[in-house]
Amino acid sequence: MKLESLINMKTKIAKDFYWEMSHRLPFHKGPCRNIHGHSYKIRVELTGKPDSDGIVLDYYDLKILMLPVIEQLDHAFVVDTNDSVMINFLKENDMKYHIIEKTTTAENLAEYIFSEVRNQITKKYNNISELTIRLFETDDVYAEVQGEI
Repeated sequence: MKLESLINMKTKIAKDFYWEMSHRLPFHKGPCRNIHGHSYKIRVELTGKPDSDGIVLDYYDLKILMLPVIEQLDHAFVVDTNDSVMINFLKENDMKYHIIEKTTTAENLAEYIFSEVRNQITKKYNNISELTIRLFETDDVYAEVQGEI
């Protein structure tokens, strides 16, 4: 392989994370309108240039980077800013909750997590060029957000 093609190569790494979380979709016409929960799984993929040791990002460092995001969501009720019924109930009953700007669809949650992770990466690392967040709401459905950093 020529040196020029090695210079343009990208390396991708990934790590999965798991947590329990509940939400509801107030606009939904079916059962998702009700309070319900999921066992979430997320795959975080990073594409970038490996360092001199061949590492894009140490998996331990990726775990540390993801810990605050997972901790705020784990065993929490995630609610959007417009769902005042749930926000009031959660506050009055001293429940763990996390408010996001958009409705709590898998797509919006993946976008939210992408933004949170991208902010952390840009503060600490300059060798990572792309981020992919694949959020599994169940074993067989997921939403994915991908973008450059």
